[in-house]
Amino acid sequence: MTKRPYNSLYTGKHLNRVAFPMGGIGAGMICLEGVGALSHVSLRGHADVFNEPLMFAALSMTVPAGSQSRRLARVLEGPVPMWKAFGVPGAGNGLGGTSYGLPRFVEASFEARFPFGTVTLRDPKIPLDVTLTGWSPFTPGDADSSSLPVAALEYRFANPTGAPIEAVFSFHARNFFVPPNAPLGAVLAAEGGFTLALPEERAAFSATVDDGAVAVNCAWFRGGWFDAPTVVWKTIAEGALPEAGPVTEGAPSPGGSLYVPLRLEPGETRTIRLRLAWHAPETGLRVGKDQACGDGKVCGCEPETHIPWYASVFPDIDAVNAYWRAHYDELRARTVAFTGCFYDTTLPPEVVEAVAANLTILKSPTVQRQTDGHLWCWEGCCDTHGCCHGSCTHVWNYAQAIPHLFPELERSLRYTEFFVDQDERGHQTFRANLPIRPVAHDFHAAADGQLGGVMKVYREWRTGGDELWLRTFWPKVKQSLDYCIETWDPDHTGTLVEPHHNTYDIEFWGPDGMCTSFYLGALKAATLMADALGEAIPRYAELLEKGVAAMQSELWNGEYFIQKIQWTGLRAGDPTQQQQSWNVNYSPEAQALLEKEGPKYQYGNGCLADGVLGAWIAAVCGVGEFLDREQVRDHLLAVHRYNLRRDLSEHVNPQRPAFALGKDGGLLLCTWPRDDALTLPFVYSNEVWTGIEYQVASHLMLLGEVEAGLEIVRTARDRYDGRVRNPFDEYECGHWYARAMASYGLLQGLTGVRYDAVEKVLYIQPNIPGDFRAFLSTASGYGAVGVRDGEPFVEVRFGVIPFEKLVYTPSAAQPVDVEKRIPPSTAE
Repeated sequence: MTKRPYNSLYTGKHLNRVAFPMGGIGAGMICLEGVGALSHVSLRGHADVFNEPLMFAALSMTVPAGSQSRRLARVLEGPVPMWKAFGVPGAGNGLGGTSYGLPRFVEASFEARFPFGTVTLRDPKIPLDVTLTGWSPFTPGDADSSSLPVAALEYRFANPTGAPIEAVFSFHARNFFVPPNAPLGAVLAAEGGFTLALPEERAAFSATVDDGAVAVNCAWFRGGWFDAPTVVWKTIAEGALPEAGPVTEGAPSPGGSLYVPLRLEPGETRTIRLRLAWHAPETGLRVGKDQACGDGKVCGCEPETHIPWYASVFPDIDAVNAYWRAHYDELRARTVAFTGCFYDTTLPPEVVEAVAANLTILKSPTVQRQTDGHLWCWEGCCDTHGCCHGSCTHVWNYAQAIPHLFPELERSLRYTEFFVDQDERGHQTFRANLPIRPVAHDFHAAADGQLGGVMKVYREWRTGGDELWLRTFWPKVKQSLDYCIETWDPDHTGTLVEPHHNTYDIEFWGPDGMCTSFYLGALKAATLMADALGEAIPRYAELLEKGVAAMQSELWNGEYFIQKIQWTGLRAGDPTQQQQSWNVNYSPEAQALLEKEGPKYQYGNGCLADGVLGAWIAAVCGVGEFLDREQVRDHLLAVHRYNLRRDLSEHVNPQRPAFALGKDGGLLLCTWPRDDALTLPFVYSNEVWTGIEYQVASHLMLLGEVEAGLEIVRTARDRYDGRVRNPFDEYECGHWYARAMASYGLLQGLTGVRYDAVEKVLYIQPNIPGDFRAFLSTASGYGAVGVRDGEPFVEVRFGVIPFEKLVYTPSAAQPVDVEKRIPPSTAE
């Protein structure tokens, strides 16, 4: 089979699973499928993956038929992917109430240019060129305009014939807030369209257009069986323009429709802009365990549930509609500007595709935003609800997109970690409550999550340039790091020895390369912050020096970094008696295994893909290197050599195989090249996670091993080519999994571009030879950056990037620094 080129059209079988998220950050989502259908309708604060209500656009027109003419009608979609015929809930009962049985175009293709997705439709019987573009506002640096509960569908019709064409465009939607045949809800008139409402639950959805000739029908036929969709299709087929106001008596209308008559002269093009908007603030979401009150009882003082940010700005659907209508052109122009800049690049197409595909996570229900503007996130989404709550620090460590695109939102996560979820000891609960509020401290801190937070504070300071912000956080950072030292390294060895919880949902016993690299990165970041603030904390530097020496000797096996399993002589005591460990059960046979191999769920002499993860986090956070560069490179090359499988047919995975299996390729989390695998290694060791694939690829690129990194990226994206998996839903423990936003780090991996707002220096240190062009986003603006004719350049497209010095290090065996003093650049 011919492989689909990366960052290109999806056609044929590659359209099967395409579902492109649209919506605002934390505001709800509707997906545009590759054939033009609307699905995954998730507007009420939670995912609803299989929610594909009766909602479609259609075209009716008169076409020549010999000496006569006849009417043809088509749903404005391509062929229904046949997996839906028996691959979705309810298929066994025939899927009544869907549009699948209605005539549609015979061919479709899909192109993604985030946040725009364009469907091209073809049918030899339809003498029009038809495209559909779906989008929702997205402007880096403007979180509010990127958090609107809206989406748009732009239907473009061009007449390539020599004769005028009369047609009717229409859009139809059942009131999907209401269960079928339930005597609830209402269909109301809106300016230029209709609103589906469930007033009892303050939920509403609108579809509107600007065309003055629009006819709106708020009163669908009421009856039994399939009466309503049958009559709707009859009006479409006849080219009718029915108009009716809201139902005032009897049962509510099942749905609403709008109709726009079209006349296209030869060569003429018309675009119908269909604006979708929603307002459903009652999410019912309240997640997490409350902190105990003074009387020792669990706090019940805050019974409120989560309300999305947009509800603090727009009191109802009419307000959303009015804003969307008034600002549509401006929001579109700004979104087009971003898209044009992002895709104006010479970087490899597999990298551009991987980065852009995972920006759709920001439009999924994985991400929530409170009325105070603070971000709160799941790890991913189950089919009908969020999965793994609380902006989990050890997962969101990997996600590199938000810190650069929306630094304000990323800083809100730091606030929650250090000022809400950290107690007086410095213990951080790695899962925040929703609504964000004080949380119970009754479980382990996560070593990688908490130590990663120290490096991320450093990053937020350097990308934002606000010393007052750093000074506000600094006492909390010291408190956090001191807790980590005394909890996991009480003997001050420079390594994490005591059992330490981590992103694999277990505890590592004894020092290991992965979590020790986090420890060393945090120590270096803290030392740099202390120096900048004029504070001397020599023990941080001393521990860093000791830890580096220990990791590079005791945890190095000559090829890669390992774990030294230790479970005796520790302050933690008996592994079988740990009360806080999750799902670690020591049966008699497990106790026998403990005596032979040590605690369950370790990695020992394994080649761990995350084995130097802390060093990558340090690199992308601007902390810099602290381990021997060649040892880190050797470790990553060993991961590429041993863990990257081009075919998993012979691979044994008794864990969660759906992420990669059979003929798929993938980068395994861990392997044991020396045939000394543990009987029960850590619980996800045999799996493949795209977030880890991307961080390893980015880290390889940063060290000059570009082709090895690209091979990993290609292997990951080959699994998400649309045939079996949705290209815009890289899943792990749930859909739209946050860790996959490690892909944004590929930009820095290839280009070495980093802006330091404290020094006002722009670094361009490419790991690819010759000229290049790439996207750069900073806290104050974005643009294009690269090398042209051997010279560095910056083109600011939005806001300002106020650098005073540009440091360019050409990609070469023996690079030479070239400083070019350039005045600040500003774009209107």
